[in-house]
Amino acid sequence: MWDGQRLSVQRCEVPPLGLHEARIRIRLAGICSTDLELIRGYKGFSGVPGHEFVGEVIDGPRQWIGKRVVGEINIWCGLCDACERGDVTHCRNRKILGMVDMPGAFAETIQLPVKNLHLVPDGVPDEAAVFAEPLAAACRIPQVHHLYAGHRVVLIGAGRLGMLCAQVIHLTGADLSVLVRRESQAELLVGWGIRAVYDHELTPGVVDYVVDCTGSPDGFRKALALVRPRGTIILKSTYHGQSEVDLSPVVVNEIRIDGSRCGPFDDALHLLREKQVHVQPLIEAVYPLEDAAEALEHAARPGTMKILLKPQAG
Repeated sequence: MWDGQRLSVQRCEVPPLGLHEARIRIRLAGICSTDLELIRGYKGFSGVPGHEFVGEVIDGPRQWIGKRVVGEINIWCGLCDACERGDVTHCRNRKILGMVDMPGAFAETIQLPVKNLHLVPDGVPDEAAVFAEPLAAACRIPQVHHLYAGHRVVLIGAGRLGMLCAQVIHLTGADLSVLVRRESQAELLVGWGIRAVYDHELTPGVVDYVVDCTGSPDGFRKALALVRPRGTIILKSTYHGQSEVDLSPVVVNEIRIDGSRCGPFDDALHLLREKQVHVQPLIEAVYPLEDAAEALEHAARPGTMKILLKPQAG
């Protein structure tokens, strides 16, 4: 529980289930950069964070009981103009798991509408399934941008999300380079057949697509320097605070800037089932839920990959 100043582990009353909701016992939850930004003050957050999870349904509609699931984080109303046109992730009345009006997955149990749930395929272990939400976000890139072998793509920010985005983009056949700062990042990428480059190896102003996964204003400035005229910058991360950026090059060079958020869970689960992406090498440590404060501190260290939380069984 984050109260705006301090993170603590508390025993909370379990609310009754609403209509068409399921209660899910968390098996594993993942810490992402958005969680870290929330406790730094992003959106004035307070409450229970966490939106990456795999769990087991323990209460709700009978056909869901005992099923291993992951879940979409946006709870939509189905009535507003955004929902009517199918943009449910931008519902005007949405709640967001672990962020807006919905307690998150850094807990023993959560509840979600069953319409948000996806069954985890047999053969996909919990340690892979917990990556479904961020991997779905990565899958949003080729869902919107039809990348192919002729496209030059540079990804900056080879961290938790960036490593997933890199693998998804690599599958499109695009000419991908990933900007790295650490040898450990380069070793992982090269092992997956992905080109890792350092800053001095990049040529400014020639890249068709720059994918910014840095979570910092400096990353956007770097993207502006790399992208070609009439190229595209894809922004994949959020951060707390304001950013001062000279937008004149966007106008002069006619650069397209696309925000990119949640993505297709079905695509992510397919990649996990077919073992087309490598996620378990990204796990750096697993902490018990009662050590959540220590786990978040670990996740905030520069260069840290995925930190998981595991509630006690039972």
